[in-house]
Amino acid sequence: MLKTILIVDDSRFMRTFIRNKIDSSLFCIAGEASNGLEAVDQYSTLHPDLVIMDITMPLLSGIDALRRIMKLDPKAKVIMCSSLGSEQLVIEAIQFGAKEFVLKPFFDDLNEKLKSVLHY
Repeated sequence: MLKTILIVDDSRFMRTFIRNKIDSSLFCIAGEASNGLEAVDQYSTLHPDLVIMDITMPLLSGIDALRRIMKLDPKAKVIMCSSLGSEQLVIEAIQFGAKEFVLKPFFDDLNEKLKSVLHY
């Protein structure tokens, strides 16, 4: 059975880019969200196996959405991504439960990270 993924990014282009990078023989896109509030709502509705989420978004940041998702499901698997290379954001994301961090647009190893986090 394919593992389900929720893609969260305020850029439609980036959501499509990530969707196209994901190996469809291993993973199924369960849904997409364009901000942190939608991410929390989609997570509680879809219960995906993994979330790929941008850090910088409108309405609710990726870090705040991560915190809410982890409250809903402490076992949630979330990979954070951002074009910002800030060590502080990486530290915050990991402290709040993110399993991995990816810098945009370097998604060449994305499927390997997905497999690693999902224990494929």
